[in-house]
Amino acid sequence: MKSKVALVCCSSYEIDEVRQAVSKGLDLIGGARSFVKQGENMVLKVNLLVGEVPEKCVTTHPAVFRAVAEQFARADAILSYGDSPGFGSTHSAAKKSGISDVAEEMSIELADFKEGREVFYEQGLQNKKFFIANGILDADGVISLPKLKTHALERYTGGIKNQFGCVVGMRKGEFHVKLPDATDFARMLVDLNSFIKPRLYILDGIVAMEGNGPRGGTPRSMNVLLFSTDPVALDATASRLINLNPLFVPTTLIGSENGVGTYLEEEIEIVGEELKSLICMDFNVVRTPVKKIRKNKINSFLNNRLISKPVILAEKCTQCGTCVHSCPVEGKAVNWFEGDRTKFPVYNYSKCIHCYCCQEMCPEGAIVLKDPIIIKVGKIF
Repeated sequence: MKSKVALVCCSSYEIDEVRQAVSKGLDLIGGARSFVKQGENMVLKVNLLVGEVPEKCVTTHPAVFRAVAEQFARADAILSYGDSPGFGSTHSAAKKSGISDVAEEMSIELADFKEGREVFYEQGLQNKKFFIANGILDADGVISLPKLKTHALERYTGGIKNQFGCVVGMRKGEFHVKLPDATDFARMLVDLNSFIKPRLYILDGIVAMEGNGPRGGTPRSMNVLLFSTDPVALDATASRLINLNPLFVPTTLIGSENGVGTYLEEEIEIVGEELKSLICMDFNVVRTPVKKIRKNKINSFLNNRLISKPVILAEKCTQCGTCVHSCPVEGKAVNWFEGDRTKFPVYNYSKCIHCYCCQEMCPEGAIVLKDPIIIKVGKIF
């Protein structure tokens, strides 16, 4: 059987339009009741990378959260929601994003994403041990509600990447240190996704984020919601919508190789809208494969000359220190020069592992990735 991906047009976050689109998308893949049983405890796993207002398109939009929650509440599921942000608390991120207001109005509890416990996943091909939020482990199932955004390390973040927020707090940084290579990191994400195994993925692409994502990019109207039980097919279809080769997204390729799903067009059944009618040819995303990173002194020297590195734009930097806080490297690869917080932080690239956590979390979009000179010359020729 082919993997089914539903594409549904939705031109705004006006709640009645979103409700109609969500209802249509769910009907196209079997309806909400086909994914839950009466009385089951289901977690709506939203994307709360960090607390930002909905207009910045950093998080799952509260209108999408509301429309999905209404559908599954009518299917007699007992709902909770949550995520483990990259910075700050779940409560504060949910409050600023507008999601907690909807949850309170609908009496949906915030699941426990602050505390967790260690689990072993024997089927993991690379990672067999995770520290997962109690809210996920204690639930009967998960509905994943990712946001369509660019991502410096993995090119794109969507269905598979969304489950990284099920890892509690700063433990996410440990994976960046252990797995600085984008392909190894993606393999961990695939193992994590296979362990959690959400029953359904609903991707918020009504307004996506292009450019310097997943936090500092630019909102871009895509006017679409995607629905699927196959995260690889969902992510591959979303990649095609932004004119990105799915094979340039490591989680998509590795997910397919490991039997999580398929990226092949001939193995995906698109229902609802036609894919070609929604493709954005000039979506601002890096359309080259990720580069391999290896850890030792010689390769560290080569990495800093062959791989894009984070650079702080002084005119945008507010000296907030988020980049310093977010750097997972012991001793910090980005830090205050001689402790002077009146100037923007500086990099020690010999320590940089190219995880781009600093760029990912910068609230001002003041950190961008710049190609080394050798790469720039190669592009010219």
